[in-house]
Amino acid sequence: MPSTTALLTALTGLNANARSIDVIGNNIANINTTAFKSTRMMFSNMFSRTISGGTPPGDTTGGTNPHQVGYGVKISGTQRDFNNGAITTTGDSRDLAVEGDGFFVVTRGDETLYTRDGAFRQNSANDLVTINGEKLRGYAVDSDFNIIAGSLTDMNIPLGGMPIARATENVTISGNLKADGALPTAGSSVGVGSSATAGFATVSGAIPPPGTGNVLELSTRLVDIEDPAQAGLGAPLFVADQTIELRSAEKGNKTLATSALLITPATTVQDLATFLADALGIDRTVGNNPDGVTPGVTLDPVTGRLTIVGNTGTANDLDIDQTDLRLLDSAGTVAGYPFVGNKAAAATGESVRTTFVVYDSLGGTMDVDATMVLDSRTSTTTTWRYYIESAADSDVNAQAATGSLVFDTDGRLQTTTPIAVSIDRAASGVTTPMAFDLSFFDDQTQLTSLADDRSQMSATFRDGAPIGSLAAFSVGQDGIITGSFTNGLNRTIGQVALATFSNNEGLTDVGGNMFRTGANSGPAGLTTPGTLGAGRIVGGALEASNVDMGEEFIKLIQASTGYSANSRIIRTTDELMQQLLVIGR
Repeated sequence: MPSTTALLTALTGLNANARSIDVIGNNIANINTTAFKSTRMMFSNMFSRTISGGTPPGDTTGGTNPHQVGYGVKISGTQRDFNNGAITTTGDSRDLAVEGDGFFVVTRGDETLYTRDGAFRQNSANDLVTINGEKLRGYAVDSDFNIIAGSLTDMNIPLGGMPIARATENVTISGNLKADGALPTAGSSVGVGSSATAGFATVSGAIPPPGTGNVLELSTRLVDIEDPAQAGLGAPLFVADQTIELRSAEKGNKTLATSALLITPATTVQDLATFLADALGIDRTVGNNPDGVTPGVTLDPVTGRLTIVGNTGTANDLDIDQTDLRLLDSAGTVAGYPFVGNKAAAATGESVRTTFVVYDSLGGTMDVDATMVLDSRTSTTTTWRYYIESAADSDVNAQAATGSLVFDTDGRLQTTTPIAVSIDRAASGVTTPMAFDLSFFDDQTQLTSLADDRSQMSATFRDGAPIGSLAAFSVGQDGIITGSFTNGLNRTIGQVALATFSNNEGLTDVGGNMFRTGANSGPAGLTTPGTLGAGRIVGGALEASNVDMGEEFIKLIQASTGYSANSRIIRTTDELMQQLLVIGR
């Protein structure tokens, strides 16, 4: 007799296999979905009707097994395959793939979601977002570009913005100094007076008055110097609020920066002498020149003439024309040229100068001059003196460093320790002093002192950078986002975070390649790529779907066969019922 149980059992088979085809269809539909994870349908049998529970073996009989008839199949559930899909290169630095078990952390409004789809792009606020607008989360950096771990934030990549600069910290000079050059004999000597031969004198009643036999002293106030054009009339050459300006003077054919001395009622001849020495870049700490004269500015109190003596070396030779020292009134108008220079001697000695650029903390540029002057020779050494100066120094005195370099008989520098250079930058808005190390030796180049036609040197290395903006970025395996700036600097600007779960299959699929935590997934563990099993990040790539088309087709054949077979059961049962009805007619 046909059984209606067979009809219902076959119906469960139809339903189960139909749902399996649904799952297979979804897998195949997502064959090209980025980072899609395939799903499989799992079946289990339904409860069975027990006709006999079976009997144990006896002394004379064997045992019997249970006698049961099943009532069909049911869907146990689905299982998602979280194995990695193939990593495909895109060449776009904004595309990211996870090679491991981690998930990108994103936010949709106030909700935190998780995804394997790394096709991120920037929105109008420069945040990295998914195709549907969820924001990528990670770790930001502090003002020194150090990762701030522990607190997630939106990953913001402001291309064209984020201006930065870097102060110079290291400079290297290389070249060759002519070891057989001429030794120095003297520095420049320039006499300064009211004419080519005459000096200056004080007015009657000067306070303090010059000593007996003197016409001028270093302690004399400038406002007490008599105007030579009105001698004997008590008319002063200078008055308060006027300015003495040095401009266009040359040192070794290099035009010096303009400097100014404001005349006050207390300004003295000593102040003028100090101003001239500083403005001309004369280093007064190096001791006497070979002729026994000390570099600097001195006064002959009997004649009232000033004498300017420079440092040795042709690169330190001073040229001062009458128009280079001018007097300005309080409105800045030229009031005259009261100083007349008379050059008595030129500086001698082999020397060379090079100029290089350094950057301050705001990315501003400063010219720095390095001058080398042959100092002495012995049977075992050659000694050169260096002068480092910069017109960017906020003081009138441009000298930044001086010292000696000693070379052996092979022309090699005997000490490779860098020299410290410090430039005063007060009231300039930048870090002051501007300090950097100047080296004459590195792994590739060095300064030597060998016989040659002439001395040559130049700056072969300098770090630091002017202001630049973010031009591009890349993401490393550890999630570190490195920004490339237009000034050539590279800086860490963030780090992508990953989440891990104790049971990935417990996550809830909410569509759009997004998951949220489920009851059986466990809480998200936030970490950085490469730690806690999160895997590494591959920049410029995307994870492909892990659907295996061949496997899905096999499953489709099995499911359609199962469906057909169950429909055959229904048809067979129907035929038996029809035959039974025929018997009853």
